[in-house]
Amino acid sequence: MKPLWLAVAVLLGAFLVWRRRRLEPTLLVGGAIAVVGSAVYGAGLVQFPNVEELLVDIGEALGPWTYGLVAVMAFLETGAFIGLLAPGETVMLVGGLIAGQGRVEVLPLIAIAWACAVAGDVTSFFFGRRLGRPFLERHGPKFSISEDRLRTVERFFDQHGGKAVLIGRFVGLVRAIAPFLAGSSGMPLRRFVPYDVIGAGIWATTFIVLGYVFWQSFDKLLSYAGTGALALGTTITIVVAMVWLWRWMKVAEHRRQVMTFIERQERRRALRPAFRVGRPVVHHLRRPALFVWHRLTPGELGLELTTLTAVAGVGAFAFITNLMTLRRDAYVVGDQRVLNTAGRLAQDTALDVAAVVTNLGALPVAIAVVVLTSAVLVWRGEARIAVGLAVGLALTYLCVHVTKGALDRPRPASAVTGSRGSAYPSGHVAYAVSWVACAVALQRALPTVGSRFAFVTVGIVIVIVVALTRLYLRVHWLSDVVGGVGAAAAIFSICGIAALVVGFLRENPEEPARGPRTSPAPDQA
Repeated sequence: MKPLWLAVAVLLGAFLVWRRRRLEPTLLVGGAIAVVGSAVYGAGLVQFPNVEELLVDIGEALGPWTYGLVAVMAFLETGAFIGLLAPGETVMLVGGLIAGQGRVEVLPLIAIAWACAVAGDVTSFFFGRRLGRPFLERHGPKFSISEDRLRTVERFFDQHGGKAVLIGRFVGLVRAIAPFLAGSSGMPLRRFVPYDVIGAGIWATTFIVLGYVFWQSFDKLLSYAGTGALALGTTITIVVAMVWLWRWMKVAEHRRQVMTFIERQERRRALRPAFRVGRPVVHHLRRPALFVWHRLTPGELGLELTTLTAVAGVGAFAFITNLMTLRRDAYVVGDQRVLNTAGRLAQDTALDVAAVVTNLGALPVAIAVVVLTSAVLVWRGEARIAVGLAVGLALTYLCVHVTKGALDRPRPASAVTGSRGSAYPSGHVAYAVSWVACAVALQRALPTVGSRFAFVTVGIVIVIVVALTRLYLRVHWLSDVVGGVGAAAAIFSICGIAALVVGFLRENPEEPARGPRTSPAPDQA
């Protein structure tokens, strides 16, 4: 008999009974199975297999097929509502475990899960736009989507607005249906995608890294298993307390009681020094904290900020992933294949044209584009964005050359034209991203131009063309091109975020202190 497991069964069973009306059916069923399993094991009726050996067997059986399993599950979870039946976190954790065993690479696994999760969400989004809510009402029961569950998700959308796309990625029921409802409700795709990219990236990275770290520290976790029941009880207590406190503070009367209590404590002589130090700190942190929180809700500035954050996250991930892989191996997946394909397609005339077109990504050209765009921006009163462009190009130049010097990766031996220096990352492609950055800045500064979105399209086309010419001329590997785009996109996006935040803080000076309110304001939580 194992008293610890019996205690776990009792605590978990009591929690399920207490929260039975608020938990999803899948969680109730899974919790009930866990209670029965813990009780049976604790009573000594069965002996579970060795967990470590079982995980090793799973890793050996899947091997490279782990990439496919993670990709398919990440896509189907929302693209086909599979997440209602089998939560994708389980597969992400298993993928991380297998990566921890060294059978697959963890960073490519995260990239695959991230991309496929976004693809599944976008597919579900377009299904929702085409089929609408009546489709879920007619066919929802086949996927365990009842009318009550549908209303639960809709209430979640009503309460959180655009944040539901980001927050809902971590709520099982909401994650499976949210993209469909976003499409059926008419949410613009340009508003949906940035939040979805951020949410999917955080979700995939979190659970795969958890599985990876779990396996790397498996022996330590086993030694700490004796305190598992205490940790579980403590976690449940903290979570329940936080939820209760959040709901309690949503009531305006309760918030007034808290403020009255704080003011009463502030008058006490012993606590007065602490309040004198703490109040200015809270006062100065309150405004930036509210700014970040409100930007989570899609709006004009919120959408721009979220989009730039999504681009920065994807770009930084691409750059760092390739950099870390190249520190261990000579090539990244696809490097040799793309180089061989470029060699087979080589023609003298096309090579001469590519040698000329590739100069669109040369540093002098990028400097000229940034200078001209900055002049227009200053003329339109957008000096801070002009400074952001200049700083972005300077930091991109610094990043490219520092990375080249640190990595010192040789260029392909079959290069058509002469090139100097290290290969990773591609400087031409990185500098070409300045075309897109300038196009986005001009789109913001010239709102009256009807075809301003054409600026961005032309910028993206230039980046793609420069990237293709670098590969066609065989002066760079595929990973060099991807790393160059990722580094520049991340840097320019971060500079854009800084320009937006500075502009917002300067154009919205802090409001003067208000007098005490005589009546409670409507609850905006």
